[in-house]
Amino acid sequence: MKCERVVFSGHAIQRMFQRGVEQDAVNAVIAGGETIADYPDDSPYPSRLPLGFVGSRPLHVVVAWDAGTGTCIIVTAYEPQPEQWDPGFGKRREQ
Repeated sequence: MKCERVVFSGHAIQRMFQRGVEQDAVNAVIAGGETIADYPDDSPYPSRLPLGFVGSRPLHVVVAWDAGTGTCIIVTAYEPQPEQWDPGFGKRREQ
């Protein structure tokens, strides 16, 4: 997925503000993070979940991709909670 353009959804902006996640941090994660999950059947566009670290802070970003325009749409961004994720934050813990 190559982002020609990045668009932040209203939901993403609201959640990022609530969670203290900066736009530059999200851009860093989508540019250099590791994709830990793919959601090819998401609608209206397939999405993925990259994990990246900004300093020592782990971040997950849900990003949808419009292949027709090369646009990445940021759906949400959050700091994964240690009790829900294995160490390293790349795999959800078994419930």
